[in-house]
Amino acid sequence: MSSRTTRSIAHYLMLSPFMLLFAVFFLYPIASGFFYSFFEWNAAQSSQFVGLANYTKVFTSRSFEKATWNLLVYVAITVPLGISVALGLALLVDSFSGFWAKFFRSAFFIPVVMPLFLAATIWRWIYAPNFGLLNTVLAWFGVPSVQFLNDTGTMLYAMIAVDVWVSAGFNMVILLAGLKNVPRHYYEAARLDGASKFQQIVHVTIPSIRPVLFFVITYGLISALQVFDIPWLLTGSSFAEYGGRANTLLFPVMDMMGRGFGSVRFGQASAYGFMLTILIVCVTAVMFALRKRFGDV
Repeated sequence: MSSRTTRSIAHYLMLSPFMLLFAVFFLYPIASGFFYSFFEWNAAQSSQFVGLANYTKVFTSRSFEKATWNLLVYVAITVPLGISVALGLALLVDSFSGFWAKFFRSAFFIPVVMPLFLAATIWRWIYAPNFGLLNTVLAWFGVPSVQFLNDTGTMLYAMIAVDVWVSAGFNMVILLAGLKNVPRHYYEAARLDGASKFQQIVHVTIPSIRPVLFFVITYGLISALQVFDIPWLLTGSSFAEYGGRANTLLFPVMDMMGRGFGSVRFGQASAYGFMLTILIVCVTAVMFALRKRFGDV
């Protein structure tokens, strides 16, 4: 056996623990979920093959229609808004140096490392109808109390505000790293040409950080399609009752979990999860295709 083959075997042996864990905790659950998506199974009785019936039941259900609509509205608002806020924060932090740059960077990043149940508790207090901070401020201007987490007209937007608050710090750090790599002489040349600050952002900053923006947008889309924890916590959901009033905060992952652990319909939950996986893969493929089509600067 040659020395090159020996080194290759040694390298594969070092990778084997990771590959084993990857296969057991990632590949096997995916394959198992896909298998059970064709069966009627409640974990207590033997499974029965039903073919595509689980997919049909999920796709034609009213909860699927409601969850899909909520997801579309949520993604259409949250992704561009969240990235815009993160970019604004990154530009703000980039304008400072020394102590203040570190201070603002740390302050904006705190929500990212904060436990989500704590973040949800804080915002439930802020949104409280009678004594909440936001309604207290609104009362100073004579605005009646608003049921932010119980009014179907405000629930989704209230949740989006919390989501942006939680996630903006992470995106800010990524975008800030991209801003630090933009050559300063680009801005000097733009200023000499009479470009305003806004024009510098549009024509210098954004084109220069397109690869970073691609990552942030793709990651934001994938995360948004899997939204679960924030609406679940804000509405105080359980497997027996979830989605808030009139299912205003019902999303696909919540519906999937409710079918599996609430209604004990694991076959439908598996079908739901596989459909969501296909959607995420397709969205990711489209993003990479667009990147290849338009290229990077």
